[in-house]
Amino acid sequence: MKWMLTLCLLLLAPMSWAEESKSANTKAAKYEGIEITVNVNTASAQEIATMLKGIGEKKAKDIVEYRNEHGPFKTVADLTKVKGIGDATVKKNEERILL
Repeated sequence: MKWMLTLCLLLLAPMSWAEESKSANTKAAKYEGIEITVNVNTASAQEIATMLKGIGEKKAKDIVEYRNEHGPFKTVADLTKVKGIGDATVKKNEERILL
């Protein structure tokens, strides 16, 4: 009886893995072609942190604080004026940033 249960589990396990893999591919296809952008002149710190790569809550708050003190960003490169935001971070996110 135990061997029969083991056999059933061994036969059904690959089907479960195949379904899980199919589900992951479907999720990836669902978001394919969708552009993720954020307007750094109007977005909240939480939105900025969520949408931009390499930007956490602290840096996002610094972006909002800088924006509030100095006015809206005129160019994407202006983000490098915020302490802790360098050229590499801006380059990595330039397609996601709107003004």
